[in-house]
Amino acid sequence: MSDVRALLAGRALRLGDGPYLERLDAKRSPWEDRLRAWLDSLPRFDGPRVRRFLDATAAREDAARASADVQLRDALREIAQRMHRQGFNDRLLAEAFALIREASRRTLGMRHHDVQLLAGRALLQGRLAEMSTGEGKTLAATLATCAAAATGAAVHVVTVNDYLAERDAQHNRALFDFLGLSAGVVLQDMPVPDRRKAYACDITYVSNKELTFDYLKDCIALGEISLTQQRLRQFAGSMRSEPPILRGLHFAIIDEADSVLIDEASTPLIISETLPDDLAPAIYAQSVALAQALQADVDYIKGARRDIWLTERGKQRVREITAEHGGLWRSPLWRDEFMQKALSAVHCFARDQHYILAEGKVQIVDESTGRVMPDRTWERGLHQMIESKEGCDITGQRRTLAQITYQRFFGRYLLLSGMTGTAQEVATEVKQTYGLPVTRIPTHKPSRRKRLADRICADSAKRWREVARRAMELAAQGRAVLVGTRSVEASETLGRLFDHEGVAHILLNARQDKSEADIVAEAGQPGRITVATNMAGRGTDIKLAAQVEAHGGLHVILTEFHESARVDRQLFGRCARQGDPGTTEAIISVDDELFLRFAPPASRRLLAWLVRDMRHSERWFRRWVTYVQDRAERHYRKQRVETMRRDAGWVRALGFVGKTRK
Repeated sequence: MSDVRALLAGRALRLGDGPYLERLDAKRSPWEDRLRAWLDSLPRFDGPRVRRFLDATAAREDAARASADVQLRDALREIAQRMHRQGFNDRLLAEAFALIREASRRTLGMRHHDVQLLAGRALLQGRLAEMSTGEGKTLAATLATCAAAATGAAVHVVTVNDYLAERDAQHNRALFDFLGLSAGVVLQDMPVPDRRKAYACDITYVSNKELTFDYLKDCIALGEISLTQQRLRQFAGSMRSEPPILRGLHFAIIDEADSVLIDEASTPLIISETLPDDLAPAIYAQSVALAQALQADVDYIKGARRDIWLTERGKQRVREITAEHGGLWRSPLWRDEFMQKALSAVHCFARDQHYILAEGKVQIVDESTGRVMPDRTWERGLHQMIESKEGCDITGQRRTLAQITYQRFFGRYLLLSGMTGTAQEVATEVKQTYGLPVTRIPTHKPSRRKRLADRICADSAKRWREVARRAMELAAQGRAVLVGTRSVEASETLGRLFDHEGVAHILLNARQDKSEADIVAEAGQPGRITVATNMAGRGTDIKLAAQVEAHGGLHVILTEFHESARVDRQLFGRCARQGDPGTTEAIISVDDELFLRFAPPASRRLLAWLVRDMRHSERWFRRWVTYVQDRAERHYRKQRVETMRRDAGWVRALGFVGKTRK
């Protein structure tokens, strides 16, 4: 049975009366959110308290080490009972962490460092712990996971993909088994009964998308029923045959929290049903063919930020050409809608960059993670236009059954926390939106990562030749090389260059996601060149062979700056982990997408004039990139605010998820 007393002790939370326990949606003014974020940005003078906590944990280590296995388990259960009354205070956490640390040493062969103790403490305080890449976030999370699960709370460890969920659960299973805690994993395409069984465990590892969609399924199935009504029905023997999938939104630990809470928060999560398409496939084909025939800057104008529209001349030309088609083409509103979607499909969305073709279907690729999202579709006819462009079967239109944003969903947990290596840039937004203050955790060992000068090439072709030359040069020295690209297309372009040179290499992109674990396991070998999309940017721990470490460690090459500097830092963070040596560098082109979309035209022209072939830079160029990335971040921040605004309007208009949850 679930027991959330430890999560609620000393905290005044407004709880809903839905099918299971969750917080009511927060109703705060924007000014209150800004004030809270500003107050949290002030320095925290808790150094003495932190030192006392670490000393108290260390003081109990000898006693824990002298205890028998059964004594460790009994002691943790006894502490959990006290947590029900007193909450997760430092005194009880010091006792619990000493026991969990010893259990980890016995089962995993890994003893938590002091910085990991601080991270575990921050998680149970409802904070976002920023730990540098390679500092052992997975192990640090076990402290909070085991302590909370021992109290009876449902603990969800939220990861960015199935691979990490399964990997981390398997890695820590021996520790959980030792402490008598059950652990489940939820994976894509898993049947509902198996999902329900996984969520019934003390600890559940699950990706953010699977978790949110399972919650929406419960919302649809249970509707307005309250927790009290549900228990009465169960008592009377008339409970519906299918219980909820989840057992509550108690405690969530979000790994790579900035990716989940910020990068993926611009789009609401939607459950929909496919309806027969009222439009004939011929309309999509006609629209795409016409869009391909129109002239840029004459019939249509394409903006810098994936917006596109017809000119007056373009509208006239479309009207003349489609006059013979009849039907919906006679309506100016329908005609403009068809052409806007067709122009977007043809000119704004590229195969192997924004989507791939797999099993005869258009499958969207998440640009921030490099992974396929097979159940996602673009809305309002765009997906069908892209299917027509690619010659695929046209799927039906979708009707929304339920939707929610990450902002609203994660705000419903009784206790929310997170971990990431890159949070400072978005600390204010995370605090304002989710109420999560950021705590910076120091490194266990000094970093030995060295950033080399950036190389700026005049065009994309020169950039790929230089990347290939540089990777081959370093691999010949016995180093391991990881090359990060932004798209499937870019990774395969570079792969063809290596093939032409007869150089052995490994590709990791959305097409090879099933062999990801094997590829990552070999990426630290001498002379190994791994070309990867953003799939390798988060959560992957590349183990170095001794020969590679002796020759300078892993070398990471960034081939294109991202809109967010956090994504760049995550890729660089694949090297020089836990005190290992490593180097990074950026080899980019002046015509990269970031610069085309967000750099002021004048500065872009100046850069092109300065870089006629290739230049090296350590300072001035990085300052300019930071400026452009700030512009991009502001753009996407506005998108997230607009997503929240639309979601709030949708809730008010349709009364989504019932009166018990508003």
